[in-house]
Amino acid sequence: MSKGYKAALFISDLLSTLITFFFVYWLRYRSGIFPVDIELYVSDLWLPALAIYGYWFVFYLYNGLYHLPEAPSRTDENVKVFKATSYGVILLFLITFDAFNPFSLGRLVIVVYWLGQLFTTVIFRSIILSIRHKQLTKGIGLTPSLIIGCNPKGYDIYTKICQYPALGYDILGFVTTEDEPRPGGTYEGVPVIGHLDRIRDLIREHQVKQLVIAFSTDKHAKVLDVIDKVSDTRVGMKILPDMYDIISGLARTQQIYGIPLVDINPGIMQPWEKLIKRLSDVVISALSLLLFLPFGLILALLIKLDSRGPVFYTQDRLGLYGKVFRIIKFRSMKHNVEEAGEQVILTTENDARVTRIGQFIRRFRLDEVPQIINVLKGDMSIIGPRPDMPKLTEKLEKQIPLYRHRMKVKPGITGWAQISVPYPQTLEEVIQKFNCDIYYIENMSLKLDLKIMLNTIAIMFSGTGT
Repeated sequence: MSKGYKAALFISDLLSTLITFFFVYWLRYRSGIFPVDIELYVSDLWLPALAIYGYWFVFYLYNGLYHLPEAPSRTDENVKVFKATSYGVILLFLITFDAFNPFSLGRLVIVVYWLGQLFTTVIFRSIILSIRHKQLTKGIGLTPSLIIGCNPKGYDIYTKICQYPALGYDILGFVTTEDEPRPGGTYEGVPVIGHLDRIRDLIREHQVKQLVIAFSTDKHAKVLDVIDKVSDTRVGMKILPDMYDIISGLARTQQIYGIPLVDINPGIMQPWEKLIKRLSDVVISALSLLLFLPFGLILALLIKLDSRGPVFYTQDRLGLYGKVFRIIKFRSMKHNVEEAGEQVILTTENDARVTRIGQFIRRFRLDEVPQIINVLKGDMSIIGPRPDMPKLTEKLEKQIPLYRHRMKVKPGITGWAQISVPYPQTLEEVIQKFNCDIYYIENMSLKLDLKIMLNTIAIMFSGTGT
């Protein structure tokens, strides 16, 4: 959804909230219908009105009303508005409930307020959604898309998309596979622009935002191959629901204009959860940095006295969508040992490369603390899959299907894998760690983050890290 479209929703909700608030004020205190006990002036009401807007903003954000698909259904969105507004008014009713006078005039006014807030919000949002619908019908603001599959199923999807331009897809071309026509041909004027092997280059060259996968049900391995190839990009993926069995747990069904599609790898966390997660990262990291600083200086001195070399160790790691960044750690190994990034050497128990102070800080996982700087910079989160070295990722993605799926979320200092399994020393343990990361990605929530954080703190104080 474009930023302008989202801004329009913010403004429309502000207007609907203010209009409803002042209408209820007029009805209650100026219309003459109800008896007036106190005198209120409009100038006294702007601050309460803005406070009420803040209440609805948080409530609508919590209920996902600012996280709309590119081509939202007006009926579906109005149902969501009805539910969110009703829940919000019920909460207001409970907050102001008076057991000694449950049917007071104030409670009746709240009912009127509910109808007014619901009516104005639905009207304003419907206008915006109608404008968006007309823009899409005229070809304005369409999502650059590719159809993967030059076959009858792909052609049928293209025909239906052409029939319903309000779906929001701008089909730039077809992508062929090994058992389909070579690139260079066309279908109804739409070019076959490339082969599946070049899908990452095609996404970058044409700035593609959406892939529509059109394979038959016997092409399970091919679908997994597509997901794996684009897992470190920002592109969305949709597929016909008869393939749901192979991606169960990674998908959400959506049906628009009679075209049933499955959304692969949908966002699990609501936007408000992502905002709170980022704010929590910044606040916790800043406080941790200040509190840890005195002990960190002592630890830095011990590292320098224990062995020759720098206090900190930096290394290239892969972050969100495969972006390379430099991770910062306290050095726990001897200086100038052969870098693991070249030979992909996993740490083993009683590793000879680990220094004496390194054994201590690794046991209590203190070597990871400087990564709060990476969190403050935005390269990492406190909770998430651990970032891997580029060459290690290159090796493991050849052995583990969908390994790059881990890069759909920002990497973390600690995660579900870190509190569930020890440092991996074999391929089987790496796979076990990968499964833990996938579990976290599919179940991301603030509640799960809190659980991981508490368990990490327990591990640090118990010294059971490896």
